[in-house]
Amino acid sequence: MGALSRQKFFQELTHGCLLPTAQQGLEQVWQLLVICLLCRLLWLLGLPSFVKHLCTVAGGFYALYLFFELHMIWVVLLSLLCYLFLFLCRHSTMRGTFLSITVLIYLLLGELHMMDTTKWHKMRGSQMVVAMKAISLAFDLDRGVVASVPSPIEFMGYIYFVGTVIFGPWISFNSYKEALDGRKLSFTWFIKVSVSWVKSQVCLVISNCVAPYLFPYFIPVYGDKLLRSKRKRKIRGTLAKWLLAYEDTMSFHFSNYFVGYFSETTATLAGAGFTEEKENLKWDMTVSKPMNIEFPRSMVEVVTSWNQPMSRFLHTYVFKSALKFGTFSAIMVTYTASALLHGLSFHLGAVLISLGFITYIEHGKSRPNVVSFPH
Repeated sequence: MGALSRQKFFQELTHGCLLPTAQQGLEQVWQLLVICLLCRLLWLLGLPSFVKHLCTVAGGFYALYLFFELHMIWVVLLSLLCYLFLFLCRHSTMRGTFLSITVLIYLLLGELHMMDTTKWHKMRGSQMVVAMKAISLAFDLDRGVVASVPSPIEFMGYIYFVGTVIFGPWISFNSYKEALDGRKLSFTWFIKVSVSWVKSQVCLVISNCVAPYLFPYFIPVYGDKLLRSKRKRKIRGTLAKWLLAYEDTMSFHFSNYFVGYFSETTATLAGAGFTEEKENLKWDMTVSKPMNIEFPRSMVEVVTSWNQPMSRFLHTYVFKSALKFGTFSAIMVTYTASALLHGLSFHLGAVLISLGFITYIEHGKSRPNVVSFPH
């Protein structure tokens, strides 16, 4: 939307941004939602495990093709590489460490050589999810949490689980198997899916339609002085620069919250994301906690709340494995691993390494077991 008066802006906001954003968002993901629901219903039919795994592989492949078309082959190659490694090293006790190195080399080669950077970055989210699933499975095999190397169809079912293959989040192999057990449909499940979906759409609208115009229109700090196109806008004074930077930051934050809430939606819709104590079943998957990020009590709370499943992954499989080298070394290894999983970005790497130092300072050497890590 161009340069408008505040009154005209709010008159055109609904039809000019809110509705188109919501409509385009739904058009891009409705097929994924349908596939997740169909798989959820299939789990209830009491089908053999082999058929369930096959169905989720088929659903995951179709979802990958919807979003990435033939470029999905790079995600498939990574999964095949991981299974080949696990099978060939099935008698090793260092599968987690060696597979982590192998996966990181593959991701770095992809960033540098294997294909167009823009197309590779488009698939980065799915690549990360596949990488984390394979690495966590390797460590679980080393630790005896998973008894033996899964069959090829079990492994591919886990990797391509339709509820997580596109937007995430990471789930463990045992969580995947529990999802396939097919818990009964319930009102609490429906409410969880609905609430997460509504939250995701609200965050998408805020990211696209509110944050970019926050101070010129919603909070007119300078009255009409900032009511003009951003490209032509002359930034006057230090405060104005900070306000514009905050707009960009807010837009980025809410785009992350959108992904977080939408990943809750797809994972829960497909039957994952619950905890069970005795006979009490709770659909309680949480990916992001916006309030803890926007109004934090500590920097550790920020990085933990950004993506909780990935934080658990890093803490369980990277930090604990590196803790034998000391708390500081474990923290730095963990943040370095997070940076490498996200790809070659000097800015992001510098931010994550800086957060590593802050995490170490906040918690100190005497409290290693409560250190948490970011997305």
